[in-house]
Amino acid sequence: MNLMDRILTFLPITDPTWIFFIVLCIILFSPIIFTRLHIPHLVGLILAGAIIGEHGFNILARDSSFELFGKVGIYYIMFLAGLEMDLEGLKKNLGHGFTFGLFTVAIPFVFGFVAGIWLLSFSVPASFLMGCILASHTLVAYPIIGRYGLMNRQSVVISVTATMLALVFALMVLAIISGTLRGMDNVFEWMWLGLRFVLLIAMIFLIFPRIIRWFFRHQTDNIVQYIFVLAMVFLAAAVAEFCGIEGILGAFFCGLVFNRFIPASSTLMNRTEFVGNAIFIPYFLIGVGMLVNVKPMFTSGAALTVVIVMVVAGTLSKYLAAIACKRLFNYSSADGLMMFGLTEAHAAGALAMAMVGLKLEIAPGVQLVDNVVLDGIVMTILISCIISSICTDQAARKMVLETVRVTDDNKGDDEKIMVALQNPNNVGRLVEVGMLMMNHKLNRGLIAINAVSEGDEDTESQEQSRKMLAKAAEIAISADVRMQTQSRLAVNVTNGIIHAFKENDASEMIVGLHTNDQQFDGQIGLFNSKMVDNMSRQVVMVHLTMPANTLRRIVVAVPPKAEYETGFFRWLERLARMAQEIGCRIEFNGTEQTIGLIRQYLQRQHANTRAEYRLMESMDDLRYLASHVANDHLFVIVTSRPRFVSYDKSMERIPRFIADWVEGKSVMIIYPDQQNQEGDIHTFTDPNSNYAMTRQPRLTEWLSKWIAKIG
Repeated sequence: MNLMDRILTFLPITDPTWIFFIVLCIILFSPIIFTRLHIPHLVGLILAGAIIGEHGFNILARDSSFELFGKVGIYYIMFLAGLEMDLEGLKKNLGHGFTFGLFTVAIPFVFGFVAGIWLLSFSVPASFLMGCILASHTLVAYPIIGRYGLMNRQSVVISVTATMLALVFALMVLAIISGTLRGMDNVFEWMWLGLRFVLLIAMIFLIFPRIIRWFFRHQTDNIVQYIFVLAMVFLAAAVAEFCGIEGILGAFFCGLVFNRFIPASSTLMNRTEFVGNAIFIPYFLIGVGMLVNVKPMFTSGAALTVVIVMVVAGTLSKYLAAIACKRLFNYSSADGLMMFGLTEAHAAGALAMAMVGLKLEIAPGVQLVDNVVLDGIVMTILISCIISSICTDQAARKMVLETVRVTDDNKGDDEKIMVALQNPNNVGRLVEVGMLMMNHKLNRGLIAINAVSEGDEDTESQEQSRKMLAKAAEIAISADVRMQTQSRLAVNVTNGIIHAFKENDASEMIVGLHTNDQQFDGQIGLFNSKMVDNMSRQVVMVHLTMPANTLRRIVVAVPPKAEYETGFFRWLERLARMAQEIGCRIEFNGTEQTIGLIRQYLQRQHANTRAEYRLMESMDDLRYLASHVANDHLFVIVTSRPRFVSYDKSMERIPRFIADWVEGKSVMIIYPDQQNQEGDIHTFTDPNSNYAMTRQPRLTEWLSKWIAKIG
């Protein structure tokens, strides 16, 4: 026996350890090799699966692990598509999404049905099935979108919407075909199928949010939260399958529900994406490749014909749908290519439909889909996935190049957020607020500071300081956020923090709101008071009673003339980012002039923010406003320092007001930048936008309103 024969005796490898090792090597080296060849590494994973599978060199046996991880992988792809979708963008582009969904379903379905009848001589049920396979598609290339950060691109949003519609349509037609061939001709059976679908929607969108909100409020450990997320995804998929619907649709709906609870910059989002992109999704793609069998294409003319017809019909029809909608919506060529790339791949849905067809009989002993056709469908899946990945990657590169500016849009932005940590119990909440407010595109990270009195040197306070800073750094790192930690010894703790603030040239400070036995004592605290009195930069005081991602609304009380302050756009930008990250509504209460400026700014810079506007004449209305704030809302009070234009004597009563009201509720007090004290004219500039406005408080009311209109 020669060496090759001896090697073949060990193949295929069935030992779980070696299987997992080889799969990990493929996942490791595919991106490295195929990136140099300028080929998307997703294609490399599928080709690698074809090479090592039983129809290739038969290196690995496609055991139950590939079925398990493969199913997790496709669920993960659909879950991430729902999780990362811009829901506000979806609402605004729902018409475009439904239109593209109609085009990308109807055209391929007609192409598939006609090709099945005329070119492949299929029966009518088999031709309907072929039309369903071509009409449906899977977001195999979606991980490419995540790498380029294009999840909120309009063409991507409507492509995901079209995917949902295509999947629902294809599964409905498949259910009709399956039910008809199985003798399901009773109208009550069809009504029961429709009722189960309605119950699935009701369970996921009505019951799941309550469970998720309750769990996140009572469990803060990130590992426990991740396991909970994974469990809910599989529960949604299992319930969908129980209702006679493909589990991938349940996973997608589950992602839409979690969209409001997992901020994009959170630790949980980072871990969710990491595990899926590192293990589950590559496993699924390798498993798809292992199904590919190229031998029938050279030995059977029927399989080759099926492949050619399905690839040409599927690719051409999806391309025509994308081009038609691109011209209809007046999109760029990159957007048109993106729409085609995302809707071209046929994977999970097509494979599931083919498997169902294999089990159905159009006559005794005659299968709806035979093994030859199944091999052709699997080859079609491989080719369509390759085309999809390449086109999506090219479109993403074009989009990134289109959005690059010759000048740095963030030039002049002095954002550098410092978080003051003094209480071990609120370290996580303060860091969380900092990550929600920061501009992640700048990648400047956060600064965590803790000051200890020199009298506490080498005591328990020093150890507590190290633990707090280590915990803050751990939270930031797990969310892929840079953090610089500093511990200071100072005669006066407040002075030590203020000196550190100035030395680091920080732009603003986030600090915990002084509490005593979970209730405010009517003062913002000696520590906080000194900080406000000795700093002209923005100070944000926070007291959260629950994780920020479970808040349903942010209610902001804005004082009259707040727009005259230097830091007007800074705090507005921070709150808008926070609302977008959490995915909650934000309600602004202020005078007509102030609200007009806020509305104008948000429409220009944060068009997808779910904002509401209400009139409030003065800060004396705080008590009435607070009475309408629920326990799962965040009440934000924008105040001012004495001697500044928006300051009012009623602000002196805010600490006492909070003491009477705040028990069991979340509150935030913002002292904006108030630096310009020479002269009366202040310039308010948002560093991220070329949006500037000049105000002169001593001008008459009509002049102020006129400037507001042209600002």
